[in-house]
Amino acid sequence: MNASFYLPTRVIAGRGALAKNAAALALGKHALIVTGRKSARLCGALDDVTAALDALGIGYTLFDRIAENPPLLTCYEGGRLAAEVGANLVIGIGGGSPMDAAKAIAAFAANPEIEPLALYDAEKRVNRSLPIVAVPTTAGTGSEVNPYAVVTLPDGLRKKTFTCDDSWPCVALVDPKYTDSLPYGTTVSTALDAFAHAMESYLSPKSSAFSEAAALFAAERIWDVLSQYPDEFTPEMRDALSVASTAAGMAISVTGTGFPHPLGYSITLLDGVPHGRACAAFAEDYIAYNEKDPVGKERLSRFAAACGTTTKVMKTYLPALAEVELSFTEEEIETRVALIEGAKNYKNSPYVLSPAEMRDIYRRLFAKKRR
Repeated sequence: MNASFYLPTRVIAGRGALAKNAAALALGKHALIVTGRKSARLCGALDDVTAALDALGIGYTLFDRIAENPPLLTCYEGGRLAAEVGANLVIGIGGGSPMDAAKAIAAFAANPEIEPLALYDAEKRVNRSLPIVAVPTTAGTGSEVNPYAVVTLPDGLRKKTFTCDDSWPCVALVDPKYTDSLPYGTTVSTALDAFAHAMESYLSPKSSAFSEAAALFAAERIWDVLSQYPDEFTPEMRDALSVASTAAGMAISVTGTGFPHPLGYSITLLDGVPHGRACAAFAEDYIAYNEKDPVGKERLSRFAAACGTTTKVMKTYLPALAEVELSFTEEEIETRVALIEGAKNYKNSPYVLSPAEMRDIYRRLFAKKRR
């Protein structure tokens, strides 16, 4: 039995987590706060963080330029700013984009002389990243408990994951109240992302006893909420989604993700489909292909049973929740698949897709119908 697990992040979770544990931010004398333009302010997280820093006598500089699918060059600029103001701590507040950006910015801040693409060259990153604190405001990515930073390359067409031993957050302050103000559609999309993490991690050949336990813990709670198809999300539901998202993030910290993630990157970057919905759009194919493999079929059956459902139901329900409707020409399909066919994620499931099968999936879902 593989019982390996590694999680260097201190997780403090629950309503009031940040207010009750402000001292956890005392990891430096000046912090660069990394956020988007609005969400951290609207949910109250930014005010809570700055109030805690003021009380601790810690200075801070705000870098609120992080958009969805954060560009590498924006992260580079954030790192240069952190170095200029003498920051020795980075605090990422938001969904996956600000938290991922915070990891890249922490590396650039410690190595301000490197060029943007040198982020991926361990030999050029000679200094350890600055300490990172993560404050999630969505319940989806689990970025607060893994070392991955998915950023958009300068061509604007591809994403590439940055990770290193010191890109783990030192502390994650997980307060579900920050998700209370999320719109309904965003809540669904982020929950679908977390569910994808749980399912893809559970099927991964890299899984361990502990990552599997975390994946099932997450999946059961997310499915319980989403399968109700609620008209609105109660605080109790949001609490469940929050803890489940963090657990799913723990699971992929061991295993990484499977092929719905790279298949979804193109329709996120080029077509604006939110990341969680993009992953769920490929759930039927992910399940169907892995059911062709004896190991995959058995593991999927156990996974669905733990959620109290069947793979047949999942194959229908998850894409229906995603609500992705796109139509592409053959040329457009080729463009999108060519951008992501070299991703490492394809090998991370019992059934390994071929490039031809990637194109078949895109055609089945999105081929423009001839009149």
